[in-house]
Amino acid sequence: MHETVFSIATIWVAVLLVVCVMVMLRSRSGLVRVLALDTMALMFITMLVLFSDSRGVSWYLDVALVLALLSFISTVAAARYYAEGRIF
Repeated sequence: MHETVFSIATIWVAVLLVVCVMVMLRSRSGLVRVLALDTMALMFITMLVLFSDSRGVSWYLDVALVLALLSFISTVAAARYYAEGRIF
């Protein structure tokens, strides 16, 4: 049962990742592309957490944490640039 749930979750996250890539490639707006990239980062983080739990390796969680922090900082910077025209 445990492995079945992980397989279904991995397939679902992979499908969502493909949808995010399609949205990013087809959008014309820069803001939509930033949001799609942020969602893609979230899907990568989810994949890393799933791999960490299924394989019993903890360093995937460290990589997921670093990716989450970088994704947060880049999203805040992009939102400030879009709102104010400058980052700092």
